[in-house]
Amino acid sequence: MAEGWGPNGAGTALDALVAAYPHVKLHIGAPGAAGTSNPATETIRKTAAWNATGTDGIVENSAAFSWTAIAGSQDATHATGWSSVTHGAGNFGWSGTVTANAYVAGDTYEVAIGGLVVSVPLAS
Repeated sequence: MAEGWGPNGAGTALDALVAAYPHVKLHIGAPGAAGTSNPATETIRKTAAWNATGTDGIVENSAAFSWTAIAGSQDATHATGWSSVTHGAGNFGWSGTVTANAYVAGDTYEVAIGGLVVSVPLAS
């Protein structure tokens, strides 16, 4: 028996997930099961816009978004989604990978369209 999400179920679930937890926090490593490990120095959460999920089990950001005058010099590799834009508040909903350049304190850090990816394993 195959294990994992069916294509339509994955799309429905991911669309609901990123709608409920749209506020993005950066991490410099895997965020762990609670979404709190390896946090970036930057604590501001940004609200992402998302593409509708297709049948591939993947959802990506549909618009670029950025942090200005970013805190700390780091390389964000992961992100988490939260129900609140306020740091330290809300519920953790998801984690995923983020692709962008390393940043230096004070710079603007931009995540390009498609640079933030959340996925679920499809049945095989």
